[in-house]
This record gives sequence, C-alpha cells and structure tokens, in this order.
Amino acid sequence: DIGTVVLPQAELKVFMTADPETRAYRRLKEMKENGKDVSYDDVLENVLERDRIDSERAVAPLRQAEDAVVVDNSDLTVEEQFNFLVTLARTRMEDDA
Repeated sequence: DIGTVVLPQAELKVFMTADPETRAYRRLKEMKENGKDVSYDDVLENVLERDRIDSERAVAPLRQAEDAVVVDNSDLTVEEQFNFLVTLARTRMEDDA
C-alpha cells in the first residue's frame, strides 16, 4: 500500500515479491533461529492465509501499483536485491536529470 495509498505519486515504486514457498522457508529459518519449534507446513499455511487477508482487506488492499517495477526476489540474496535496487534508483535518477 506504500505505492498505491501512501506515496502514489512516487517517482520510483518497487513491488517486492517472492513465491510463497520461498517466503515460508525464510520465515521458518528466522523462527527457528529465534528458538521457535514450528513446521514448514504450518508456516506455509500462515503465509498463504496472510496473503489472502492482505489482498482482500477493505482498506488499502495489498496490490501492485500499475507503474511499479516488480522484483521477484525468490532466488536473490539480500546483497543482490540491494544492488539491483541501488542500480535501479541511480538509473532512474540519471534518466530524470
């Protein structure tokens, strides 16, 4: 909702996404590192339910802005994501200069 509600006039909008299985794996890893005993199936179910709730809520449902750059980070490291976004922002700034 940042690109569609909070800052709809932003010059650069990025819609970050990853497949549910990857997001569940990442969340499971984080939870286990914090001492939580959870199963992958439970985490995946939670991710899918959260996606449903977020996309169907009445106020500011989660959706991609029409002019957003979509970044599927399913197979990207944090460093790769960062580098891509910095390059994207710099390119956009140069194009606008």
